[in-house]
Amino acid sequence: MEATLDSLLPPQFAHIALPPLREELSLHAGPALATGEPSYTLEDPVRNQFFRVDWLTFEVLRRWSLGSPQRVLDDIVQETALDIGLDDVEAVLGFLDQNQLLQPDPLGSIAVMSRRHKAQRGAWYTQLLHSYLFFRIPLVKPDRWLTRVAPSFEWLFSPVFLRLTLLALVLSGIQIYREWGRLGSMLMDTFTPTGLLCYGLALAGVKCAHELGHAIAAKRRGCRVPTMGLAFLVLWPVPYTDTNDVWRLNNKHHRQQVAAAGVATELIVAIWSSLAWAVLPDGVLRSIVFPLATTTWIATLAINASPFMRFDGYFVVSDWLDMPNLHARSFALARWDLRERLFGLGVPPPEYFPARRHWGLILFAWGVWLYRLTLFIGIAVLVYHFFIKLVGIFLFAIEMSWFILRPLATELRVWRDLWPAIRRTGRTRRSAMLLGLAVLLFVLPWPTRVQSSGVLRPSEVFPIHAPEHAMVSALPLKNGARVEPGQVMLQFAVAENASQRQGLEAQIESLRWRSEGAGFDAEQKAQSMVLREQLASAEAKLDLLKEQAARYRPAAPFAGTLRDMDAELAPGVWVGKNERIGVLVSDQGEEVSTYLDEDTVRRVAVGDSARFYADGLEGPFVRLQVTGIDQDATHVLPSGMWSAQHGGSVPAHDKQGYWFPERAVYRVTLKVTESPGPLAGHSWRGKVVIAADWEAPGTRLLRGVAALLWREAGF
Repeated sequence: MEATLDSLLPPQFAHIALPPLREELSLHAGPALATGEPSYTLEDPVRNQFFRVDWLTFEVLRRWSLGSPQRVLDDIVQETALDIGLDDVEAVLGFLDQNQLLQPDPLGSIAVMSRRHKAQRGAWYTQLLHSYLFFRIPLVKPDRWLTRVAPSFEWLFSPVFLRLTLLALVLSGIQIYREWGRLGSMLMDTFTPTGLLCYGLALAGVKCAHELGHAIAAKRRGCRVPTMGLAFLVLWPVPYTDTNDVWRLNNKHHRQQVAAAGVATELIVAIWSSLAWAVLPDGVLRSIVFPLATTTWIATLAINASPFMRFDGYFVVSDWLDMPNLHARSFALARWDLRERLFGLGVPPPEYFPARRHWGLILFAWGVWLYRLTLFIGIAVLVYHFFIKLVGIFLFAIEMSWFILRPLATELRVWRDLWPAIRRTGRTRRSAMLLGLAVLLFVLPWPTRVQSSGVLRPSEVFPIHAPEHAMVSALPLKNGARVEPGQVMLQFAVAENASQRQGLEAQIESLRWRSEGAGFDAEQKAQSMVLREQLASAEAKLDLLKEQAARYRPAAPFAGTLRDMDAELAPGVWVGKNERIGVLVSDQGEEVSTYLDEDTVRRVAVGDSARFYADGLEGPFVRLQVTGIDQDATHVLPSGMWSAQHGGSVPAHDKQGYWFPERAVYRVTLKVTESPGPLAGHSWRGKVVIAADWEAPGTRLLRGVAALLWREAGF
């Protein structure tokens, strides 16, 4: 027969003398738990700490003066319906001793407290790490001052002010919706050193008002506010208010009001500042309230109202669910669930909850872990960039180790301790097989595709533009006509050009005759240099006239099809200078151009097949084949259409009208291997999908990490 815990306790435990409790401790009635069981609050006024205890612990503490565990046990069994044993009394004794709620032993307390203090402090590097990650500096003791001034803020809690604030929210929302474009432009214009300073001052003022809201709400409920000061989270200053006394309140709604008072204060500031910005004319006052109307919304909703960190939102949710230590309890449940899913140990959960709350707490824990992973990586990156590179790398490593690697290492140590039981389960073998499959999928090449934006256009295009002061004299070809090389596509009438050409030809003939006869006449021989210069000038003018004449009789430079001819063109119609008349499209087919970054272009080779999907068209794709890859990176994009801001796939920035890629990109040319159908003869923007070389997902990840480390190391 298996022994019970009571039988395993030392026999003398039942009759030992219980150590006395500290005299200054006090017990208060607490709220009823979700199970209907009463709870109680044990107050330690010296340290301003409060402990929520259950009914069993309360009954043990009530009878602590009986002197021995056996007497306490007997009295509880006789007077209550609780079914307890000596192990429960021992658990209460351990709780009191661990939290220093017993009177110290005059003889051995110094040594015990010294050992406990050293264990809590840890090694010197642990103390230094804790000081870097988080520490507090109390600045003021505001309790007396708050007692005097709290009644002056009573109007903030009145129904009238609440209705006015809701009305201000509606009015400001309507006005901001109307001026949304202007709000966005003002927000972008304020990203200057002066603007950022204003945002910082506004954020500091709002956070002080936030803490004052907590303090005033606590005083309204009769609670003490012993200290206010600054807390430093990764060296970032954040105001704090000690409102631990709120745990004495039995009413859950009162506790939630104090916990939510900071967020409510920030929302009030945000609403009235938004209304002021919406109704005030342009000027100094509107510029002052603008930072308050923008930063307050973001800081409140994204940080303080979130239950994923131990800020106001967490305490409100924790009290609403009636679950103190919500994070720790949900984490323990999620870790148990993970072990059961991986190893199937059959261990009972740390706590039993209804099914809905059970799964909700597990999902909540995973949400907190993902949120913190993102947040801590972001903080680590900011720390790295805001410090000297060597110091930044060191601090980055500290934060990653403490916030991410340390919890993983702790869980792995638990797995190590459970290893004898883990290796015997069938689910462990299944999990190992799934892990091996995931590793193979990570390291084996996949038939992935390369996608980027591209432009489909004819391989050769010759636009036809009108010359200056031109009138259409003949239209030998119609829109869509087939054109041979050298064939005249249309004619413009220019009489002035013909007369000038005849005069220049006559002048050239005369100058050439005089230059050839300069050797027989001494005077003409002396002027031979002048004659040659005049002849060269006249010939240049004639070439220019011939070039202009060619513009009045544009001929096809290659075989193709005439497209986009203006339907209103007819002989006798005058056209403006450089007006586009039509375009000659080559018969050599279409090609597609795209740009790939240096990590992707190495997977593409000449001859790879590809597809083109035109934007805005639902229909068949166009088959392509890679024909050329530039060996040198493109330093300036041909136009902004390739940039990510304009719907392209290349991250780039605009500088004085030129678009510069953020990283090295290479131009890739592809030819059309089948008839493009309705896309033929026109330029189309779309998506290019290239069947490039297979690549393992891990290869790209490792290459990206290596490139990042290489770049940040300064090589």
